[in-house]
Amino acid sequence: MTVDTGNGAARRTGRRRTRTPLLTTLAALLALALCGTGIAARGTGELHIPAPGTTTVLRAAVFAALALHLGELAGARLAGPGRVPRPWALWAALGGAAASAGQIVLLARISDLDLTATYGTRDGGLLLAMANGFALAAGCVALGRPGWAAGPLALVVGAEALRAHPEPYTPELGTALTVVHLTAASLWAGGLLYALRVVRLRGGAREILRRYARLALWPYAALAVTGTCSALRRLPADVVVTSAYGRLLLAKLALVAVASALALTARGRLRRGGDATTPARTELAVLAGVVVVSALLTVVPDPHWVSTRLSIR
Repeated sequence: MTVDTGNGAARRTGRRRTRTPLLTTLAALLALALCGTGIAARGTGELHIPAPGTTTVLRAAVFAALALHLGELAGARLAGPGRVPRPWALWAALGGAAASAGQIVLLARISDLDLTATYGTRDGGLLLAMANGFALAAGCVALGRPGWAAGPLALVVGAEALRAHPEPYTPELGTALTVVHLTAASLWAGGLLYALRVVRLRGGAREILRRYARLALWPYAALAVTGTCSALRRLPADVVVTSAYGRLLLAKLALVAVASALALTARGRLRRGGDATTPARTELAVLAGVVVVSALLTVVPDPHWVSTRLSIR
């Protein structure tokens, strides 16, 4: 008996075609994370940051874990009846916990402290809170209560906002802006990923993309407002192009503009009844770049140091 393997061969070819650009994108993102701080700080005269590449990779992993988990929580409500993708929330939470713990170990090595002493520092204590928050979120998923993970994830977002922006000027406002900004960014990127997974599983069901497009308006608006306010507060106008922070912020704005254009293209195709998956997938790849650049922004020095140095001269 002869078995027709044409469909199986076509599926394998499709997987290979999908895997190649995915691996290329991941390699580019890893290279950006490892080398981005050095490229951005070239010629600025800013102080060297210890282990910037490793720190960026770990922080990008935390942001990605938040996006995956929060996006899945929101996407599950948008999916409606029908088949849904296999949950990734448990692995996302465990990955976030590991990345947070990795930052504690790295901080201990850089500071030449033991782990107990590292927990007593401000950054160490906040990273420990993040690791515990992710662990609690993983426990909620493992117990079959995925919705309960929203509480521990809120703890993670709050701790990251406090840790990433230790501002001496109005820190409460800066932390609040970062909480909203990080949550909105996670919902935008993570929700889009989950919607595309549903589309792939159901063979082109476009209704989930329409629902996502309506939901994404609110995170996008929150992202724009909080990002603008944070940039005005943190970046002096005289060092926009002469500080690593300013250069990376310009790169992030450019990537967000590209992602916005792709989102508008996808929405236009949906209104015309066309296929919006191609621009949506490209948008997701660009948003992955935004995640890495956002991680780089938390690693480079405070741009006010460059501004102060210039004013002294």
